[in-house]
Amino acid sequence: MTTTDFLVLPPRPDSTAHLLAESARRAGLVVEQLTGPVVPDRLRHAAGAHLYGGPVFAGAVADDLGLALLEPDDDWLVRLPHAFTHREIALTTLGEARWSRTPMFVKPPRDKNLPAAVYADGSRLPGVDSLPADTAVLVSDIVTFLVEYRLFVLDGIVHDGSRYAYHGRLDPMPLDTCAHRAAVLAFAAELLDACAESLPSAVVVDVGLVSDPDRAEEHWAVVEANMAWFSSSYAADPDRVLDVVRRAAGPCDRLTPRDQAFIRPAR
Repeated sequence: MTTTDFLVLPPRPDSTAHLLAESARRAGLVVEQLTGPVVPDRLRHAAGAHLYGGPVFAGAVADDLGLALLEPDDDWLVRLPHAFTHREIALTTLGEARWSRTPMFVKPPRDKNLPAAVYADGSRLPGVDSLPADTAVLVSDIVTFLVEYRLFVLDGIVHDGSRYAYHGRLDPMPLDTCAHRAAVLAFAAELLDACAESLPSAVVVDVGLVSDPDRAEEHWAVVEANMAWFSSSYAADPDRVLDVVRRAAGPCDRLTPRDQAFIRPAR
């Protein structure tokens, strides 16, 4: 059994996992890359586990590692005031969405079991042979994001961030070097001041600049919120990203009372 905090990675770590592994070693953590979704006896119920990896992997190993996995509520985006979203959003099922005959943007609220995309109508969504009708999905109006940013939030404050898309194309850039930095942080501060209590203490929030051609206006809006333990860091500082990840997927015995409602197994 280990007595040192350690970071657990999946069998096939992505680029963010490699960056976090380097940061973890600098911070004095041991890095453990598992060969599969089974926790070795020497790590089972060991003190000080943290994790970065996908939902299936995390769900398989969380109990044996004694992890509390934090994530936002499925309907968090739906409950936001329109001033923060600038579009209509509904949480429904894939079965209901298949009946729609109008264009719509569809994405899963957390698990990446469905490509987030614009669908011409519900008939273009995966059939019942691919995903069951009761699969939860978020359905929203189609909007155009001119630029999008990923913000790693810790205790209601932006801990670090990165631009990740420009005109719909992947284009990472550190937040500190972006022309929109002040506007992004101002919008984030307003958002988090209004609804920080509806999010776990460690979370990722994506925001972007929406173009409204009908009114010739642009607005900052929330894209989505995600679990920090399965979010690409893009060009954010991996040391600061690791701070958020460690809180978002850390030992159950370090869980704060306010985060109890955001534990993944409880949902």
